[in-house]
Amino acid sequence: MARRGAELLPEAVPGLSGPAADYLAHLELERGLSRNTLDAYARDLGRYLTWLTAQDARDYTAVTPEDLRTFVAGLADTGLAVRSRSRITVAVRRLHAFLHAEGLTGTDPGVDVRPPSATERLPKALSIAEVESLLATVVGDSAAELRSRALLELLYATGARISETVGLDIDDLDLEHRIVRLYGKGSKERLVPLGAHAARALDAWLVRGRPQMSAARAAGSEGAARGRSGDPERRQRAGAVFLNQRGGRLSRQSAWQTIRTAAERAGLAAHASPHTFRHSFATHLLEGGADIRVVQELLGHSSVTTTQIYTRVTSETLREVYATSHPRAR
Repeated sequence: MARRGAELLPEAVPGLSGPAADYLAHLELERGLSRNTLDAYARDLGRYLTWLTAQDARDYTAVTPEDLRTFVAGLADTGLAVRSRSRITVAVRRLHAFLHAEGLTGTDPGVDVRPPSATERLPKALSIAEVESLLATVVGDSAAELRSRALLELLYATGARISETVGLDIDDLDLEHRIVRLYGKGSKERLVPLGAHAARALDAWLVRGRPQMSAARAAGSEGAARGRSGDPERRQRAGAVFLNQRGGRLSRQSAWQTIRTAAERAGLAAHASPHTFRHSFATHLLEGGADIRVVQELLGHSSVTTTQIYTRVTSETLREVYATSHPRAR
């Protein structure tokens, strides 16, 4: 790999600067990616730039497709899972596409470099009976129990991501018409209906549980101000739906623990996670006859291709039922 000067690659790695920092700014400002996604991109690009520095490279224009393929092949020796290696490869490819589009490089070496692939694993979904069993474990009228019930019911009723759920503000709920406004990846807004069970659980939490935790907020606490990233005006005018014991916004980690606790009570600890509710939501809708385009909208997928994985889940279920039920299936 030839050396052509130091003007493009950052001098310090992984402290991203120069074009790499410009690319991250582009992702944040023009594509509206979340802070978690931006942090992941920064880590992945930091790994790549560290590798480039080790190869004695000082110029993005010197990078060739063969160099990128060498980098991607080397990831297999790091012990990273295929999904992680694929994510890193995509981040690097998009960086080079950005550099080319900005006129910083004459060619895009990543055009024909493909990320590693593996057999696509089907998402795990709970059965309807398992979901009902899990939800039934949350009993009692304490503020914490009311919050747990509302959180779990909302996750299953809407298929919301855990980040979307803890990012909810009171203004996002319309319990009278049973509608919730969710903000997905890239701050994309969508409206999702609420079932009767979720609406009742949310109403009980907001009326009887949330005021208790809200009262615990100390004067001048910034808990309610820790709203959705990238939207400071909404943070100032609306309070969080789900609060912690100190009156601040419930964290993703605490929400995860709520799910873990309920799953352990139901004997489903090995099968339940925040995304399990999302998988179950989509799978049960499709099994009930919902159109895949409707499920796509409800999940907030930008492409129906992403949603189609759930059709394979239901097809697998149908095959299992057929194999165990039809007299001439075996």
